[in-house]
Amino acid sequence: MSRAFFFAVLMAGVLWLAPPVQAATDTAKPNAVWPTVQKPRSLRLADEKRIAAIVASMTLREKVGQMTQAEIRSVTPRDVQHYSLGSVLNGGGAWPQMNRQAAVGDWLALAQRFHTASLASSAGIPVLWGTDAVHGHNNVFGATLFPHNIGLGAAHDPALVEQVGRAVGAAVRATGIRWVFAPTLAVAANARWGRTYESFSADPALVEDYARAYVRGLQGNFRSDGNVLATAKHFIGDGGTFQGVDRGETRVTESELAMRHGRGYVGALEAGVQTVMASYNSWQNTALDGGTTQPIGKIHGNPYLLTTVLKQHWGFDGFVVSDWNAIEEVPGCRKNSCAAAINAGVDMVMVPEDWRQFIDNTVEQVERGDIPQARIDDAVTRILRVKLRAGVMDDVPSARPAASRFAGKQVSLQSQALARQAVRQSLVLLKNERHALPLRRGGRWLVVGALADSLPAQVGGWSLTWQGNDTTNVDFPQGTTVLGALRSAGAREVVYSADGLSGVHGTFDAVIAVIGETPYAETAGDVRAPAPLSLAAVAPQAQDLLERAASHGAPLVSVLLTGRPLESREALARSDAFVVAWLPGTEGGGIADVLVEKSHGRAHYRFTGRLPFPWPSCGSPEADCAPQFPTGFGLP
Repeated sequence: MSRAFFFAVLMAGVLWLAPPVQAATDTAKPNAVWPTVQKPRSLRLADEKRIAAIVASMTLREKVGQMTQAEIRSVTPRDVQHYSLGSVLNGGGAWPQMNRQAAVGDWLALAQRFHTASLASSAGIPVLWGTDAVHGHNNVFGATLFPHNIGLGAAHDPALVEQVGRAVGAAVRATGIRWVFAPTLAVAANARWGRTYESFSADPALVEDYARAYVRGLQGNFRSDGNVLATAKHFIGDGGTFQGVDRGETRVTESELAMRHGRGYVGALEAGVQTVMASYNSWQNTALDGGTTQPIGKIHGNPYLLTTVLKQHWGFDGFVVSDWNAIEEVPGCRKNSCAAAINAGVDMVMVPEDWRQFIDNTVEQVERGDIPQARIDDAVTRILRVKLRAGVMDDVPSARPAASRFAGKQVSLQSQALARQAVRQSLVLLKNERHALPLRRGGRWLVVGALADSLPAQVGGWSLTWQGNDTTNVDFPQGTTVLGALRSAGAREVVYSADGLSGVHGTFDAVIAVIGETPYAETAGDVRAPAPLSLAAVAPQAQDLLERAASHGAPLVSVLLTGRPLESREALARSDAFVVAWLPGTEGGGIADVLVEKSHGRAHYRFTGRLPFPWPSCGSPEADCAPQFPTGFGLP
């Protein structure tokens, strides 16, 4: 038994619950524009006694170690033991032994090694592993990938989202990981933003409902074998930056920040979310100084938002984690040093590579008074509280029932039927003329476009790799492309031509063109003004493909793969039917389910998806252009 846990047992019966420690920075009461949150739970006296005993027994260096999160490419189990690290993470494109095809058993074995090492540290506190499982266990080879958030938003179904959260949690737990960096609760205001597909909707009320449902699905009551910690991110205003620039300035009033960009956090907190990730963006309060903008600064260094609003007003008693190297963007800080962020209310600091220097620097800052000891104790208390609530303090990854039941098999990552249902519910029909849909069984169909046979295009970013742009179909062995799904959907013959001309002979009953964006993620996915935000601009080959497809004379059905609404007037005009499929994930069969009529009198799956964002009529989101289709539009 470690020194810390021995001391915890010794002291549990004599220590009383101490009052909560607040951040060091003095902060005023929040503006009345912030809504209230109904707290789902209260502190348990026995737990707080146990936590207080552990914190009292720890050295300063051990405490800072608990506040440190390192990335698995730069940390070993031995490092976790030596430095008493509180957390590790795997970023996009990081796998055990850097093996892209690492099996479930490989992930589980590494989780167990980290866990065993943490118990052997001087602090003896179990390490917590976090991962970006944002649309399935998307870093793991062979996992089912669900539609990205924008597609789930089109379904307008919180119950479905809760089921997805539950499935994601079970897949993550099967690999020994306990913490998911999801859901993203951004309300995207400008589709230039490369993370628009991570936003459920432009409607804050729907985001709030989805936040509540997703957190319930992931966390449950922490008694199920499939429950994991959820993360509400990115706090706050990440979807509202000026011209959609990633990590940019959110220029809004405090009222808009609270009621538009904050609604999702109300739902997440009321569902009991235990961690909140701070956002890269800055906030400028446009109501100050007679309507002019006044900089409020980076969220990571903002005590008003992180402490006064989130922790004090909303009563959040979990912990705040920083984003990847985000502390370096706070004035006066570096990747390995940021007293301002810790004083503002960041409890766990994500320092992927420079974590050793961060520990040394933070210890020095506490010793010379730059960071009060009380702030350190508060942060560690919050981290231990979350670990205790989630069962991390008393759990062994390899001893879980799921680990023995699946014995490290990839089947533990599969939720294909649910993902296929989610795809069906996410599809939005914008046009249907010439009786183009549904496709008649027994016909001869021509499928065109390279994206029709591209799983990377279907799954988008955050899929096995960070940007998702260096993968092939082989990387998603469980997946079904649109082409593959249509070949199994009852046609007499399916002819495929990537360019719409090569190998095409004879006549067809229908032509299906799959067009759209290629994979991207944050920053790289931004479309910077004044470049047009249109299908013609982001996918210049699409219009030529549609022209060739239309030349065959059959009804033309266009299926758009996209992470955001795009001005598409020319493509819509050329098409007889136009379907927005968003980024549907690995289950292309869900698309065929809705496009193709059923046989033998079975009911056809109808289009039930509705736009989660307005569909633009011009390629400039900043212009005063009425939408071509409003939020909520969708043909049956």
